[in-house]
Order: sequence, then structure tokens, then C-alpha cells
Amino acid sequence: MDFNLTEERGLLRDMLQKFLGEKYGHEERRKLIASGKAYDAGIYAEMAELGVLGAMFSEDDGGLGGAGFDIAVVFEELGRAGVIEPILGNAVLAGSLIAELGTDNQKELIGSVIAGETLLALAHAEPASRYDLNHVTASAKTDGGQIALNGTKAHVLNGAQASMLVVSAREAGADFDETGISLFLVPTDAKGVTIVDHPNVDGTSAATIRLENVVVDEGARLGASGEAFAAIEAAVARATLAVSAEAVGAMEAAKALTIDYLKERKQFGIAIGKFQALQHRMADVLIEVEQARSAVINLAGHLDAPRALRERHVSATKNLIGRASALVGEEAVQMHGGIGMTDEYALSHFVRRMVMIDHLFGDVDHHLERFISLNAA
Repeated sequence: MDFNLTEERGLLRDMLQKFLGEKYGHEERRKLIASGKAYDAGIYAEMAELGVLGAMFSEDDGGLGGAGFDIAVVFEELGRAGVIEPILGNAVLAGSLIAELGTDNQKELIGSVIAGETLLALAHAEPASRYDLNHVTASAKTDGGQIALNGTKAHVLNGAQASMLVVSAREAGADFDETGISLFLVPTDAKGVTIVDHPNVDGTSAATIRLENVVVDEGARLGASGEAFAAIEAAVARATLAVSAEAVGAMEAAKALTIDYLKERKQFGIAIGKFQALQHRMADVLIEVEQARSAVINLAGHLDAPRALRERHVSATKNLIGRASALVGEEAVQMHGGIGMTDEYALSHFVRRMVMIDHLFGDVDHHLERFISLNAA
């Protein structure tokens, strides 16, 4: 596996790092979250112009890449800056499902996503589904060429800001069957759609969405009837890579803040970073960050591998990222003392995002059990 970035990916990383360094400071981000807005439309439009959204899609779909390393490069920089703009649920999840399953007409949405004009959201998880992607109870009943959707979807990333939903619903089978699950395009202003927005602890936005006799025609279905599970699992694998890379960026930012603090904070007339006990703890942090980065590189290189191999790497990576994030976050806060927990200081925001990432798409315990199960199969 070649660990070096291509020239194009290196340029994308440098350009995005420079842009966010100039326009996405901690104070601007705090003001944005305090204002109650889910994201900054101006910043989002500029990122679209830079090609950030295009990097999530292949050239065949009008994008600039779409491979695992493209996702990893972009999301590590987003994590380093603490970006809350809606790229994960929009382009990586919902957008990739349209790219995978959509007809030519349906794929026309991708162009407007890349341009930053249309915001999509994937409505898949349900209140009782936890991390089981195959647990779908929302129903899709066909009658005379029309389909009625009913059910409740939970924690839909940027669901309240999206104009179009990609909704999963069951057309056949029992609640936990992998077969029988379909995906549908549903406008958020369709009759019968109710959206309740809520902020997450890390400043991002999610929503609970209820579908009550929402009627769509058969042309709204993505792909074949009842065969969407494999595409959903592949899209979640891409999203898991994205948040794992984002966690590495957040860990890097926490590490840098802690090193600066250890150099500046003095006790007994000398910087506390001179104390050997703290140096040893900082060495552990450095090792964990590098292990996390290696795991992300490994997953990026296996994102297009056969399903069984890809999913083993997904669970191994997510488990390691969760454990590394917990150690780095806890050590960074403890070495800072009380200041590390305040809203005014950037560290607390990075730690909150790392905690949130651990609970997205399966936490440490879930992926440990899943990795064991996948290897036993």
C-alpha cells in the first residue's frame, strides 16, 4: 500500500488547511453555535467552490475523486478545524447512495450537491435500532403505482436543514432481515413529513423525522425493491472512514493545544512540560495519535475491498479510534486542568466531537463484538 498522498490530494489538503486556518477560528465557530444556526452558509458555499464536496464523488458522478484517501484527507482537515458544516450526512451518506443506486435522472441531484446548492440527509436509523443497520421497521406499502411511507427516523444528520431525504423503509421481510429494505427520495416539504430539530453536544445538528402516510411514486425508489441493504452498509463504511479521519484531526488539534500549554504553564519557575511524568503521558498521546492515523490509512486502502474484508477493517478501525480518542481527550483535559473543560477554550470542543464520533455508526464495544463476529463467520 502506498502511504504517500498524490499531488492532487496534497494540494487539496494544503488548500483546505489554509482556507480553514484563515476563516474557521475557534471564536467564529463558537459564535456560530451560540447563534443557533446549524452551519455557516457562506463558509459552506466557499468550501463547495474549493471542491471539498466534489472530492466525495467519483469523476463518473461529476466529482474529483471519491476514493477512500480523498475522504480521509478532507475529513482530517475538517476535524483539525472543528468544522460543523453538513458534509458527512449530505455528501458521504445520502449522496453516495444516490451515486450507487440512482438512475440518470436521480443522479442529477449530485451535481447540485457538489455545487453546494442542494442539501441531502439520510433518514435510516430508528429509535430502537441502535447500531443495527438491518433493523428497519418503517414501512413502504405499494398501491397502484404509489408508495405510502410510515415510520420514525432518529438522529438524522442535518435533517432539519435538508431539502431532500433519502429514506429507508421495509417493503418485505421481518424487522431484522437484510432483504426487503428499500430507499426512497422524499422532499422534506412532502405532506406527512414532520421534522423536529435538535443540537448535538458537539454543536452539530440532527433531527427526529416522522413519516405519516407520505405518498411517493415508484420513481422515487433508489435501486431495486428490497435490495438496498448492501449499499447502505457500504455508505456507512465510507462515513465511518470519514469520522475516523475527522477524529484524527481533532486528536491532532488537542495534542497541539496540550503541547503549547505544557510549554507556557509554569510551576516552581519552570514550564510544567519539563516534568518527566507529564512528558511520559504526552508520549503516550503521541503514540495513540499515530496508531489512529495508521488505522485510518489502512481502512482508506480497503474501502473498495470485498465486503467481508472491508467490514473487518471498518470495525477494527472504529474500535481503535474510539479507544485512542478517549485516551487523548482525557489526557489533554487532565494536563490542562480546569481550563480544559471550559466552553471558551477550544480543547473542550474537540473533546466533545471525539465523544460524539465514538457514538456515530457504532461505539467501541459494538465494533469489538462485531469484529469478533465477522472473524468467526
